[in-house]
Amino acid sequence: MIRKLTAEECVAAIAAGDFPPAMTASAPSVALVLTQSWCPQWTWMRTYLDDLASDADTAIYWVEYDKEAFFEDFLGLKEGRFSNRQIPYVRYYRNGKLVRESNYIDRSGFLRYLKG
Repeated sequence: MIRKLTAEECVAAIAAGDFPPAMTASAPSVALVLTQSWCPQWTWMRTYLDDLASDADTAIYWVEYDKEAFFEDFLGLKEGRFSNRQIPYVRYYRNGKLVRESNYIDRSGFLRYLKG
């Protein structure tokens, strides 16, 4: 499964300082991709992420936060709380636990980080 994060999910993450366990444990392997729409590396990643949508053991969530009304607050979460100033920024979870973080990564690296 791959889907865009909703505004409500992003605003809740901003308020809580992180994404909820219901999301990070929604599949055995979860990736959250936080990016901006203009990023060419995100465009490249998106092509291979769409190919992974049918994997029942993974959930991939993404947001292009530069297009959202909560941009400034979300930027604060990503750059402040998560201490990452690059895009795309990816958080990898297995069984609900954060196991890795990366920025742009190719398909094989993404799968290695996602699946372990």
